Amino acid sequence: MVNSICIKTNNNNTINTLLNNLENIDLNDIYLSQNSFKNYKNVIVHYRGNSIDLFYSKLAEILSEIIINFYEKNIVKRIINCNYFYFNDIEKNKIYNICFDSLSDNQNSEFSERKNIVFISVLKYIIYNKNMILDGFINFRLKDYISILDEAVDFSVNKFLVEREYSEFVNLLKIYINSKESQIPLVHLIYANQESTLLDEAHNIINTNDHVFEAKYLSDISFSSNDYALNTLLTLLPQKIYIHLINCSEDEFINTLKLIFDDRIYLCKDCDICKIYKSNNLKLFNLNKK
Repeated sequence: MVNSICIKTNNNNTINTLLNNLENIDLNDIYLSQNSFKNYKNVIVHYRGNSIDLFYSKLAEILSEIIINFYEKNIVKRIINCNYFYFNDIEKNKIYNICFDSLSDNQNSEFSERKNIVFISVLKYIIYNKNMILDGFINFRLKDYISILDEAVDFSVNKFLVEREYSEFVNLLKIYINSKESQIPLVHLIYANQESTLLDEAHNIINTNDHVFEAKYLSDISFSSNDYALNTLLTLLPQKIYIHLINCSEDEFINTLKLIFDDRIYLCKDCDICKIYKSNNLKLFNLNKK
């Protein structure tokens, strides 16, 4: 018995990939033929073997990969242009890039699940249908898949807006800093356990609470030591800021400081101050809380 299915498309990349993958498929008794009609180029796949379930599974896998590799980008662009037409081309491109970073993240189970959704939909279709118009199948038979891409775009727009606001926030603070004179030569920022403590030039602790009422920035109503530290730095505007990373690496807060204060920042991990607080940083934070 011969089982045949005709794949209809005018996308040459799709046709070439389909043919190449079918020719290299690990399954015997597969035969291919091509022809063209008025509207579509057709790839007809014939299977004369007995492992029909395996044949359908292999073909569904190939078609699923083709859909994701050759059609997904255009679907995402269409969603962005349709739902977020008010963004300019540069902004749309940033959203597009964020979206594909998210879709490529294998740790994101929600987005990675889309591959299984496409595979199952394709498999069900080719078992019961002998013709597949690929574009039509994608547009009308993959609603769950397109819904996931829709959610991915929404997620990317929200992330883009947060990043834009963050960039605007950093730029405003940089403008403020460059418009004022420094009030102090240098400040040491001791950073451990994601908390900040400030020391003056004589290595005395700076009470960050003293500068709350002169706040240039506080992020929310539940202030952290980092919020107070940033506000104090914006008030004092030191010419140099030595950041001492105590048993930790750079994180979002440290990167934010680097963006805001730029060439005033000096990172340190192994000076005399670092050595003192690496072995006794808990005492430092207990003193600061009193």
